Amino acid sequence: MRGVPLQNLPTALTAPRSRALALCALPVLALFAVAAFVPLPYTVEWPGVTADTLGTYKGRPVITVTGAQQRATEGQLRMVTITATEPGHRNSLWDSLRAWGDPEQVVVPTEEVYPQSNPKQANEVTQQQMTQSRDDATTAALNYLHLSPDQVKVAIDLGDIGGPSAGQMLALGIVDKIAGDGRGGDLTGGRTVAGTGTIDSAGRIGPVGGVPLKTQAAARDGATVFLLPRSECTQAKVNTPDGLQLVPVDTLAESVAALQALHDGGAVPHC
Repeated sequence: MRGVPLQNLPTALTAPRSRALALCALPVLALFAVAAFVPLPYTVEWPGVTADTLGTYKGRPVITVTGAQQRATEGQLRMVTITATEPGHRNSLWDSLRAWGDPEQVVVPTEEVYPQSNPKQANEVTQQQMTQSRDDATTAALNYLHLSPDQVKVAIDLGDIGGPSAGQMLALGIVDKIAGDGRGGDLTGGRTVAGTGTIDSAGRIGPVGGVPLKTQAAARDGATVFLLPRSECTQAKVNTPDGLQLVPVDTLAESVAALQALHDGGAVPHC
C-alpha cells in the first residue's frame, strides 16, 4: 500500500509545533502506562464475611457456655468483618482507580490498615486483639448478668477471624444464650441483627472504623438491624443499604435495651 504524501496531510498535523507535541506526548503516555502498574502504598477493602454469634462458624459453635444452662435461641446476632488485600500486597494505580469507582470498595493508606509492615506480625496483632476482645466480651456479659466467672465459663471460637470489632456482638451472644431478653424470649425477637463495635470489660462500646462496608456485609447476609457505636453514626449513613435500621449505642446495657424496645415496639435510638 502506498503511503499518503506529507503534502496531502492537513497542515495542523505536519506543522513543526504539532510534530513536537506528538513527540513529547509519547514519553508522557509511556510514563502513565508504567505508573498504572507500579505498586502503591494503598490497601483495598470490601465487605467481608459475617458470623452468627448464636450459631456456628466453619462448623464449630461460636459460643459455648458451661456452668449455666444454655438456651436454644432463634434469630441471629451477626458480627461483621471487612476483607482487605494482604499486608504484603501493593495495589497498582490501576487497581486503586478501579476500586475508587466501586461503591462497595474503599482505598486507604496501607499503614492505616497494617501498621506492622510484616504480614506475620500483622496477623499476630489481629489475633491478640481478638483474644482480648473475647475476654472483655465475656467479662462484660457476665457482669451484666451478675454472674461470676468462677460460676460460668464461656468459650468463643471464631476460627481465624482477628481484630477487636466483634466485641459487642459476642457479648450480646453470651447474654442471649444464658438469659435471653430476661422474660423468656430472645434478644433478637427472631430477627437477624448485625453489628460492630469494640467492648471493654465494663461494657463500654467503642468505635471500629469501616462501618459503611460492614453495613453492606450485614444487609447482604440478611440483617435488618445494625447496632453500632454512637460516635460512628455519620460514617454509617454513607451508602446505608435499603431496609437496614441503624441503632447507635454506647454500652452493652443500651444494646440490650434497644433490642428489647424493638421487640416491644418502643422507642429505639437511631442515627
